[in-house]
Amino acid sequence: MTHFEQPPETPFGWLEQWIAEAKQLVLNEPMAMNLATVSSAGIPSSRIVLFKGFHNEDIRFFTNFSSRKGEQLAANQSAALCFWWDAQMRQVRIEGRCEKQTEEESDGYFASRARGSQLGAWASEQSQPAHDRNTLEQAYSFAEQRFQDQDVPRPPHWGGYLFKIDRIEFWQGRNNRFHDRMLFERRDHGWATNRLQP
Repeated sequence: MTHFEQPPETPFGWLEQWIAEAKQLVLNEPMAMNLATVSSAGIPSSRIVLFKGFHNEDIRFFTNFSSRKGEQLAANQSAALCFWWDAQMRQVRIEGRCEKQTEEESDGYFASRARGSQLGAWASEQSQPAHDRNTLEQAYSFAEQRFQDQDVPRPPHWGGYLFKIDRIEFWQGRNNRFHDRMLFERRDHGWATNRLQP
């Protein structure tokens, strides 16, 4: 149970608990999280990606490195995540920086994906213009033919990131818009905590 009056020394127990409880909800994508990145010109952009577990105390997600978000993360590692679970009136806001996972870690996750998703990673030049849907379907068919009767290797332009948390806020909705908010900020000696006003 989350006790806002008695926060733990680190936020990770709470985060794991909230994610585990969200997985029990009847939702299409309980692990959806909003990822916000910033371009080299300082222009923000956000989209939904999927939480794919932890690596030690880092959050994992996967994408096309050549996509808009991949290009922005190459220019500026700073990013933000936000989980929102409406059924529980819960939000987790996270700020930090992203680093690529090792090729071995990306290979391992890619091998666990459904074959159709693997082929899609080869067929799609994510975020680039597409002439029409038929062009996309043709690219997918080409990938099917290319890797027929063999395992699909991970494309070099696709892989994982580790989101390293510097700041994380737990937000629990309450009556009268008088919500509970607890902020954890990373310090040299550990984590500093502050209850925030709603």
